[in-house]
Amino acid sequence: MKSHSLSGLVLAACCLSVAPAGAASSAEGDHRMPVHATGSFSITMTPSAAPQRAGRTTLGKVLLDKVYAGDLVATAKGEMLSAVTDTKGAAGYVAMEAITGVLQGREGSFVAQHAGTMADGKQQLSIVIVPHSGTGQLTGISGTLAIRIENGQHFYDIDYSLPE
Repeated sequence: MKSHSLSGLVLAACCLSVAPAGAASSAEGDHRMPVHATGSFSITMTPSAAPQRAGRTTLGKVLLDKVYAGDLVATAKGEMLSAVTDTKGAAGYVAMEAITGVLQGREGSFVAQHAGTMADGKQQLSIVIVPHSGTGQLTGISGTLAIRIENGQHFYDIDYSLPE
């Protein structure tokens, strides 16, 4: 059940998108080939605490459950902190999500860190893979994620690299 005060941020968080910035660089001597992965995902957002009012802003805390399909076949659990202002379309959020599954044939997990804002018709979103968070065949993964929405469906693009 979504809280009304979070509905603006839910839309903002899902609609924010950035062009992929490419894979993060690695240590000297560790040659990496950037790889692109894409697919769709579904998300369930459940408020985990009552929204708190601070001036013109409502602060919220939401649990995230995602299911990824496509090049990444995985599930994710996460937590999002949000700030939705009284000004229509002005909001911000941060989130951490632990993703576990198979990325283009490689099984393991990694953590994605989100930071997004929206104001005055401008959106900024940064989603990066937390350094050294990869496990299994995804150990050493680095890179970025982007979210896009087409006809109400959520899609992701991941630009990543792994050690050879």
